[in-house]
Amino acid sequence: MAKLFGIFVCLLIVALDSIAGILGIKAEAAQNQEKHLRLWLFECKEPSHDAFVLGVAAACLLAIAHVLANLLGGCSVCATDDIKKASPSRQLSMACLVFTWIIMAIGMGLLVIGTMANNKSRASCGFSHHHFFSIGGILCFIHAIFAAAYYSTASMLLAP
Repeated sequence: MAKLFGIFVCLLIVALDSIAGILGIKAEAAQNQEKHLRLWLFECKEPSHDAFVLGVAAACLLAIAHVLANLLGGCSVCATDDIKKASPSRQLSMACLVFTWIIMAIGMGLLVIGTMANNKSRASCGFSHHHFFSIGGILCFIHAIFAAAYYSTASMLLAP
């Protein structure tokens, strides 16, 4: 039963991250459909409500997937005094945890920046901000890989 639960959690984490990635890429497409005027590095563009909504949804799903992976994965890494003396499974779990946090922070930052640029109260002119949503969406897919790897290695370590 525990093995079936573990598979379900891994699939759920991957599904949430994948949907977040797709929404991030769709937000980029919605943002690019709005009219804008570009002069060298400067650009004036109208905010896109669709991109704003998709960006918020993508950021929320990324956060939910990250919280699920960390809460359900447990803290098998916390019990280790010296990571150099730990087993290879525990070292892999720690590496996946660190990469998951780094990828989530960068991806969430990019999704939030893209979302805030499309806030209705911000018709903006300035330096062009391209590809925040698409890079954030791609990082959601990468987050799925490392979060599933972390959950599987951490739950394997916690199993009796």
